[in-house]
Amino acid sequence: MAIPNWKPLTPPSHTMRIAHVANFYGPRSGGLRTTMHRLGRGYVDAGHEVLHVVPGRDFEREWTESGLRITIPGRALAGTGGYRVIVNLARVRRLLDEFRPDALEVSDRFTLTSLGDWARENFVRSAVFSHETLSGLSETFVRVPMITKTPVNWWNARMARRFDRVVATTAFAAREFERLGIRNVTRIPLGVDLHEFHPERRDAELRDTLRDNNDILLVHCGRLSPEKRADHSVATTIELVRRGHRVRLVVAGDGPSRESLQRLAHGHPVEFLGFVHQRDVLARILASADVVMAPGPLETFCLAALEALASGTPVVASASSAVREVLGVDVSGEPVGGIANNDPREFADAVERILRVEEARRRDAARARAEQFPWSHTIERMLSLHSSTPSDSSSEAA
Repeated sequence: MAIPNWKPLTPPSHTMRIAHVANFYGPRSGGLRTTMHRLGRGYVDAGHEVLHVVPGRDFEREWTESGLRITIPGRALAGTGGYRVIVNLARVRRLLDEFRPDALEVSDRFTLTSLGDWARENFVRSAVFSHETLSGLSETFVRVPMITKTPVNWWNARMARRFDRVVATTAFAAREFERLGIRNVTRIPLGVDLHEFHPERRDAELRDTLRDNNDILLVHCGRLSPEKRADHSVATTIELVRRGHRVRLVVAGDGPSRESLQRLAHGHPVEFLGFVHQRDVLARILASADVVMAPGPLETFCLAALEALASGTPVVASASSAVREVLGVDVSGEPVGGIANNDPREFADAVERILRVEEARRRDAARARAEQFPWSHTIERMLSLHSSTPSDSSSEAA
């Protein structure tokens, strides 16, 4: 399983080797996949060497614009719509031994945390991404907070000790570590492709098709799984119709909850597009909407919401998620969208409020907010992190 033709891109004194190992790497899309690709491409463009190790159906090795991607056969997780996890960690360690990275990034707080031990034993700087709130997920699926709190706290503390840095994309994501007194948390927000997602992608013909003779076009974009609460987007649409609005919801995405959502939406103005393969089509859909819904209460960032803002479309999100930070609603009065408690009637109120704002103003405000999150800033912060020593900084503000 040797890595062939591994040639330094620049002299060793000017380059780093950065490895990123991940589970729950979407076979077609997803925020984690996008994040890995954008970071990897940024590292490569800066002259560094990149190795991605991800799970899949078969062993594959492919050179990409974001580095070398090695896919290791992983175990499929039932009910997840295609996600897999790496179970052969010895194979991963052998790859890392051969690659000899200067920095290791890990995206999985469950089964890959022992790689932090490998990094320490080999004097490699390490960072684990907090892509989800473990306490929130445990309470959602176990539904007994008193039972889950203690083991979750123990696991978070243990995981943080194994890595030099815990990278949280928002204060929301950092909170479950900081409340335990964990100090090696660094906040680095993700970014958005400001060219790919742009207000100029708005397509009047596509908009008319999607609206289907209605006045308001709502879009829910993302994976259809229970924690994303797409049912709130459907219920919000039903509530707006009940209030007399001519509204239609378009759902762009797929996942294990699709069948139950279709049953909920039956007889109502809701269309399920399934997974949208072409990124340019997705960009046109987001730019052509009036409002994009992000009702997931556990979102630790939500790239889809940021992509909507970059497209000039305001976002209505759960008040309990990190999307409120992405929107900046607590620090700015600009009409970039709105937040609501996790109730369809309150989501409907928020949609009505943002639509009362003049269209050009709300679209300009949404785009201006997204322009504060270029991927270049994320890449610079991560490279700075990898160049520092573990004691250089902790719990940095974004």
